[in-house]
This record gives sequence, structure tokens and C-alpha cells, in this order.
Amino acid sequence: MGNIQDRWLSIAEVSQYIGVSTDTIYKWIDKKGLPAYKVGRLWKFKAEEIDQWVRSGGADDSMDDK
Repeated sequence: MGNIQDRWLSIAEVSQYIGVSTDTIYKWIDKKGLPAYKVGRLWKFKAEEIDQWVRSGGADDSMDDK
């Protein structure tokens, strides 16, 4: 098996990985372009894409009130 970087993550795993609620993850998918892929009824994520999105300022909430 590979490490966490090699496999698809669930909403719950991404929530724990970043340290925010699952509700926040859903909002970020909808409003901030969090990289996510719909597989059937489930959302799946790649950790490296999440890391890159966070580093590029995707999770920055300073723009929410603007």
C-alpha cells in the first residue's frame, strides 16, 4: 500500500487532515474551488492537490467579507 499521498481521501479524512469541519469542506468545494472529484455519491480528494490549494491561498477566508 502507498502512503496518504497516493490514495483518494474521503470528506472525513480531508476534514481531519486540514483540521476543519466537514461542513467547511463542503462550503469550500462549492464556494472556493477546493479540488474534489465526485465518485458516485461520494466526494474524493488527492492530498497533494489539497496541499497545493491551501498553499496557494484557497483556504484564506479574508476575502469572504469582501
